[in-house]
Amino acid sequence: MGKVSIFIYITIAVLLLFLISHSPTKPSNNRHRRLKLRSNFTFPNHARPHHEPVPFDPIVADLELRHEDRQWEKQYIEHAHPELIQGSDSDSDSAPGHESQPDWDDLADAEDYLNDEERFNVTNRLVVLFPRIDVQPADGFVTEHELTEWNLQQAVREVMHRTQRELDVHDKNKDGFVSFAEYEPPSWAQNADNNSFGYDMGWWKEEHFNASDADGDGLLNITEFNDFLHPADTKNPKLLQWLSKEELRERDTDRDGKINFKEFFHGLFDMVRNYDEEGHNSSHQFDDSMESPARTLFAQLDKDGDGYLSDVELLPVIGKLHPSERYYAKQQSDYIISQCIGNLLISCALGDKLADGDKDGRLSLTEMIDNPYVFYSAIFNDDDEEDDYEYHDEFR
Repeated sequence: MGKVSIFIYITIAVLLLFLISHSPTKPSNNRHRRLKLRSNFTFPNHARPHHEPVPFDPIVADLELRHEDRQWEKQYIEHAHPELIQGSDSDSDSAPGHESQPDWDDLADAEDYLNDEERFNVTNRLVVLFPRIDVQPADGFVTEHELTEWNLQQAVREVMHRTQRELDVHDKNKDGFVSFAEYEPPSWAQNADNNSFGYDMGWWKEEHFNASDADGDGLLNITEFNDFLHPADTKNPKLLQWLSKEELRERDTDRDGKINFKEFFHGLFDMVRNYDEEGHNSSHQFDDSMESPARTLFAQLDKDGDGYLSDVELLPVIGKLHPSERYYAKQQSDYIISQCIGNLLISCALGDKLADGDKDGRLSLTEMIDNPYVFYSAIFNDDDEEDDYEYHDEFR
């Protein structure tokens, strides 16, 4: 009996050491945390391209977009109208790129605003936002679905903001539409030869434009132009067909115009698997255990049974190969809720409370207020991090 007790005590001690060693490096006291405009949250699925999370709070989103607009406009002036800043110090306050919009204290004070409890109280913000999220139904709890819908609304708002910004640049005659002549592809596509990867994919070719033109009038309105820039979120069947063709062109390594099983297995199947198993971290190692389910899916897609996949046969999985904003909104919601539940034991061991204290998969206002910074994922350490704004080739 004594040996059993010793074993139990050792097990508990090891468990506590494990929990503490995996606890957040941040102090649990919210007063030591500082909100910044750029989030350090990353999606756990590394097989997907980098995708920025959306801010939980529209106020934070607006501050981010203002900051982004200023940087974007500065780049636009520098690269589209260099004559305006020739002979000027680009870092000078008198440079046109810096004058184009009000500084609003150079927006550096935006983070001070977020961390000023009198001006921006995180707890009070949750009280305001909670009933706007808790709508399906309004029962006093926020579910994963409700949080996903909320994140999706914020994502769509951000995407449309950027699309409008791009449309304003390319709409040379200011009629509210973009023609193919007005939309100039980036220089890498203009200068590429027919055998290069970028050109062969056709991302900037006329077929992409025509597929985005849902009403066939030769012009892209704001909705069509948004589909053009973000085809993964479109409901336009012509654009989905184009996207499927582009996927085939990219994966067709032997250039025979179709996808064989080897081409499907080494790339496409893993992307589909990652979509179906959100959060699964792919190692991109293929073994016999994966080949069997891959052949099963391949056979299901290969409707004519010829041993190859055409662009039409790829259509059923095109949404998994190119995830939409809804996919990422759900992934972000799942991540937040899972973090809350997964950290509950750590919280108890440290004497703190975390959201979803009763682990029922939904959040009450009280649970959210107990740990508001779970939802404000833009938490940085105290080290200053400079944003790296790379040259945008479309600014010419």
